[in-house]
Amino acid sequence: MIESTNQLKISMRSSFLRFLTLLFLCSAAVIGQQKRVLYHPEADAAAELDAAIAQAAKGGKHVLVQVGGNWCPWCLRLDSLTTYNPEIRDMIAKDYEFVLINYSKENKNLPILARLEYPQRFGFPVLVVLDSNGERLHTQDSGFLEGGGRHDPEKVKTFLRAWTPAALRPDHYEKE
Repeated sequence: MIESTNQLKISMRSSFLRFLTLLFLCSAAVIGQQKRVLYHPEADAAAELDAAIAQAAKGGKHVLVQVGGNWCPWCLRLDSLTTYNPEIRDMIAKDYEFVLINYSKENKNLPILARLEYPQRFGFPVLVVLDSNGERLHTQDSGFLEGGGRHDPEKVKTFLRAWTPAALRPDHYEKE
C-alpha cells in the first residue's frame, strides 16, 4: 500500500512537471510569435513629421527622425535602446521631438525620404536631425553608432549631444 502511494505521488509529480514544461513551452511559443510593431505603413508620415516640426518650434527643440521598418532587426534594437535606456530616453525627450518613419514594401514613403534628402542611402535604421524649421541638419548612418554587436549607448549619447539646439548655438562657442 505504501509503495503504491509513493508511486502515485511520483506519478503525480511527474505529470505536474510535464504540465509545467508544456505550459512554459506554449507560453514561449506564443511570446515568440508576437511581433513588435513600431512602424506603421498606413500612417500619414507627412502629417506626423509636420506635427513634430511644429511641436519642436514651440518647444525650442530639434526633430529626430528614425527611418526603418518592422522587418529590420537593427531598427527594433535601436528603438529598444532609445526606449528602455533611461538616460537616452530622457536626452531625446529633452531636446528632440521623435518621429518614426516607415520604410517597407507596403509603403516606402518616398516623398518623405526625398524631403529628408534620401537618408535610405545609408541603410536602416537611419537617423535624421531636423531643426525647428524642418531643415535637415544631419543624417546619421546608425552603423557608426554600433559596437560589440549592438548599438553602443555611449556612441548614441555622443550623437544626441552633438545635435541638440544648444550644441549648435554660436554663443556656445564664442565663450571658448
